[in-house]
Amino acid sequence: MEYLANRVLKMSESETLAMTRIARELKAQGKDIISLSIGEPDFNTPEEVKNYAKQAIDDNWTHYPPVPGYPELREAISKKFKRDNNLNYSPEQIIVSTGAKQSIYQVVMSLVNPDDEVIIPAPYWVSYKEIVKVAEGKCVFIKTTLENDFKVTPAQLEAAITNKTKLIMFSSPSNPTGMLYSKDELKGIADMLSRHKNVFVMADEIYEHINFQGKHESLAQFDKIKEQVITINGVAKGFAMTGWRLGYIGAPLAIAKACDKLQGQVTSATCSIAQRAAIKAMEMNPKTSKDIISMRNKFKERRDMMFHLLQEIPGVKTRLPQGAFYFFPEVNSYFGKKYDKYTINDSNDLTMYLLYEANVALVPGAAFGDDNCIRFSYATSNELLVEAIKRIKNALSKLQ
Repeated sequence: MEYLANRVLKMSESETLAMTRIARELKAQGKDIISLSIGEPDFNTPEEVKNYAKQAIDDNWTHYPPVPGYPELREAISKKFKRDNNLNYSPEQIIVSTGAKQSIYQVVMSLVNPDDEVIIPAPYWVSYKEIVKVAEGKCVFIKTTLENDFKVTPAQLEAAITNKTKLIMFSSPSNPTGMLYSKDELKGIADMLSRHKNVFVMADEIYEHINFQGKHESLAQFDKIKEQVITINGVAKGFAMTGWRLGYIGAPLAIAKACDKLQGQVTSATCSIAQRAAIKAMEMNPKTSKDIISMRNKFKERRDMMFHLLQEIPGVKTRLPQGAFYFFPEVNSYFGKKYDKYTINDSNDLTMYLLYEANVALVPGAAFGDDNCIRFSYATSNELLVEAIKRIKNALSKLQ
């Protein structure tokens, strides 16, 4: 494959999607696989959103939309930002894309030149580093710890900033850890960033509505740095709309225009029907929407149950996540152990062992920048979660 471009050869396959693919292949072979690897709500899109999309088809919203999104949708997102986050993004500062992943890609490609440094606290979402690679930027990782809820401090960030730093990428609530930053913690980061006006921050808030602590806090709320922050969001997680493929950014106007320009040459606008559906989603108030509240309450119930079950497994260390639908426990106490043909040297070995010995699909922590951990998604039924933990506990007990 010498004819393939280096940018593709250097890129890794998404480890989360890879594990999901392997699990599906084993299921197709008749294996009883429980998948805790995919980051997708196991709920259906709210009926009012689906009905709005059906009406859009009947009303023939089937032609090319404007590249940055329908004006009505950008206006609805602008109002959502103000209502939920107290952020003042005008419709012109909002670009709608085919999923939050495309939004992130366009932000990085619009900002990062070859050899520019991008600071990424670890653990991080798997695609961050690969997107930076495509832009030919240099990833600068900051290791965080379970004891500190995997959160980076302003001092750590400032120590990593150099004259080559262009961007910081982080998420709250976090994938993979489920942890989130408080307003005071974000203020500390904002105060530090105000001393580094040439550094931008990409704040990934896709899990905003799956928050068990109360009000979500946005980094862009601090006026002193609002021209340095790009806010990423979308409809996939909070509205159970993963398949609709719609994400968006709120950004300083020059960055929004750059993303619009890039998108016009890459994909043009995202699906017209998904955009019409997203208008209705943006109108749903998270404080009063029965669909959002019900899904969040169900995830909280599962989180509490999973926390109890994980604490019963010897050698597994975890903290209680405050959002999203993941656990990211430390499992390195099992490294160096063996069973039958398996030797566990790292998180990849452990997840493959659990896939074949326990028939449970998980994602190795190495994919997220912390090889001491593995990621559990609890976006599935209580019954399957109980069974999965039972299988995992039994398989781990065999390792000596």
